[in-house]
Amino acid sequence: MRRDQGRRTPDEIVSWCEKTGGDPVPLVAASRTSAKVDSAAVQDGYQIYHHAFFFDRDGEWAVVQQGMNETNGMARRYHWVSSRLDDFVCEPHAAICCDRRAPTLNLVARDSASARTTAAELARETPVRLVSELIRLKHLALPRRHAILMADIAPDCLGAILTKTYEAQAADFRELLMLPGVGAKTLRALSLVAELVYGAAPSFDDPARFAFAHGGKDGIPYPVDRPLYDQTIDLMQRAVRRAKLEPKEELQALRRLDRFFLPAPTGRQEPPP
Repeated sequence: MRRDQGRRTPDEIVSWCEKTGGDPVPLVAASRTSAKVDSAAVQDGYQIYHHAFFFDRDGEWAVVQQGMNETNGMARRYHWVSSRLDDFVCEPHAAICCDRRAPTLNLVARDSASARTTAAELARETPVRLVSELIRLKHLALPRRHAILMADIAPDCLGAILTKTYEAQAADFRELLMLPGVGAKTLRALSLVAELVYGAAPSFDDPARFAFAHGGKDGIPYPVDRPLYDQTIDLMQRAVRRAKLEPKEELQALRRLDRFFLPAPTGRQEPPP
């Protein structure tokens, strides 16, 4: 999915809520917050390129996002389920799946609670003070693991966004995260100051546990497992039939599945619409 398509998700949520009578406000907020968490607060080296948002008439929702690491060719998938969510910025994921793990700045880990609080407090400070602290820290000999924090922090370039965070006076980490312009670099800088100056260390544990896929997402392509694909298609068809859809909606969903899994016509290798 192209990034411009992902940005249309809020409009699509509103459109479907108009048809179903649901409240789009919390759903749009969930979509935007989950996307921001996985692109800025979980810094694992995977760039989010796919965002899928599912919801029902009762307001329950789920998110499936996928990121790609261009260096190792690996993919990573992030799963969210509203029924299992207590806090958007503290252990919010139902699962994070990948075949490879690495040191990760995980600002939504439970162990990062003090780092989140301190980062939000620092963002309310005058930018001059923060920039001076960062300039000083740049000249320190930091532990090896801090390479992921210091690699591209440019204190002078952060002045503009730190001015915005100071003016916004975000009440907590979630408000800070959702401010326009606050991204991975800003959060790295704030977490660095929070740990080295105030002793509020974030978690560097990779939250990914395991992966499941049909192939091609682990950096090494391999032959398609047709029986496994057929089993997946059957599972999806049964899920559609049990979803208590209107007859017309069920028929349309099954037809979309057929179009997706049918091979392209002879001589053409086009993706399904």
